[in-house]
Amino acid sequence: MDIKKHLIITGNSTVSWKDAIVKAIAEASKTIDYLSEVKIIEQRASISGGKISEYFVDMDIAFSIDLNRKNNTDV
Repeated sequence: MDIKKHLIITGNSTVSWKDAIVKAIAEASKTIDYLSEVKIIEQRASISGGKISEYFVDMDIAFSIDLNRKNNTDV
């Protein structure tokens, strides 16, 4: 059985929406094991001087729950 958990995260970049997505997933993977899916919820940007100055992406990332992990209930 595969159980997944979902988190909503926001990535940002001064380069592009794609860069915001790639950077956010790379950062999330540093602390979250078993990342498996991403769904883009929304893209938006800040404008300064008539140009896009920062890109933002809200995304739903999914990761599998490790069913074999033992709980530490001695805390």
